[in-house]
Amino acid sequence: MRTRSMTNWMRRIGGIAAFGLMTATAVWFAWPQPIPVDLATVAKGPMEVTVDDEATTEVRHVYTVSAPIAGKVLRISPPHHVGDEVAKDETVVAVMQPTIPGLHDVRTHEELLAALGAAEAAVTFAEAEVKRLEAALAFSRTELDRAERLAKSGAISQNALDKARFEVDTNEAALASAKAQVEVRRNEQAMIRARLGQPVGDVTQSDPACCVQLRAPVSGRILKIVQESEGMVQPGTPLVEIGDPRDLQVAADLLSTDAVQIRPGAAVRIDGWGGAALEGKVTRIDPAGFLKVSALGIEEQRVHTEIEILDPAEMWSQLGHDYRVIVHVTSWRDDNVLSVPVAALFRQGDDWAVYLAEAGRARTAIIKIGHRDSRMAEVESGLSEGDRVVLHPSDRVADGVAVRERSVR
Repeated sequence: MRTRSMTNWMRRIGGIAAFGLMTATAVWFAWPQPIPVDLATVAKGPMEVTVDDEATTEVRHVYTVSAPIAGKVLRISPPHHVGDEVAKDETVVAVMQPTIPGLHDVRTHEELLAALGAAEAAVTFAEAEVKRLEAALAFSRTELDRAERLAKSGAISQNALDKARFEVDTNEAALASAKAQVEVRRNEQAMIRARLGQPVGDVTQSDPACCVQLRAPVSGRILKIVQESEGMVQPGTPLVEIGDPRDLQVAADLLSTDAVQIRPGAAVRIDGWGGAALEGKVTRIDPAGFLKVSALGIEEQRVHTEIEILDPAEMWSQLGHDYRVIVHVTSWRDDNVLSVPVAALFRQGDDWAVYLAEAGRARTAIIKIGHRDSRMAEVESGLSEGDRVVLHPSDRVADGVAVRERSVR
């Protein structure tokens, strides 16, 4: 009897223990678990805010050789190629020939033939006028000789002698004018004959007077051949660009909102060109901006900015004209500033806030930030050095919620 009572008592104790274990297990699963989060420590240290953008290298002084007259430029490449060295006033970079007369239609041809006939008749008329005046001059000279002999004997008056001299002078002037008219008519005839001529073959370069040789204005290398093939060009047409690749700088078109934050002399880090990062400084910021449409079709106001490379040329000797680089222009820097990762910030109304991790629970802290970049933000108030903040806070994080730092495997 006593044994049976002990057995029942043991069963009751086992049932109670099992129920307690199940209850504890349910409570454990129902109890809110700490949310695993990434934490960062607020600390003091150097901080730098930069303006980052794409840029291109460029030769500081590029000289463009243009066509001085209208004509036919001979093929430039070959004999020249991009990268060839040229010497100032010695290397001939382009050769131009005079233009070939154009063909004219039948109507124009008939008109020119008629004009040529009129010009030939005008020449004949002018030559006949010369002969008439030559005869008149010879007669007036004979009359002058006779008048001079009669005047010596007093047979004629002084007035008659003066009149004879006047006739000679008048005929001499008229004859000179008629001879000039003959030259005018002959030149007009030659001009019409030239217009009647049909185009002939290319002018050879054996005659130095046939062509215009364009020489390099500076010593350096050919950067670009604009007009490679032979062709007709108008005055001012660009043919070749020349510059010195050793005189290299970086040109960046920055957003106007970024350009107002930097000043000439600002430090620049240049990378993204395939080599080690280079040091530079801003030398010029244009006072006027321009409109540029981005690849996404967005209109942006850009400002042209020039940057000097400070590192020796041996470090960037592989860079050339119009190469792509990335520039990081320093707009602000402090060597001892309290900063917090931007990933911890979120908006609460009009203020910035972070979640502080204190005693295993999250607490909202309103802070005031100053300068910031894509990674860090300057803390002006609301945080102290050593505070732990939650990175990338999700909707699950709130005031009083238990949090724990996510373990890193």
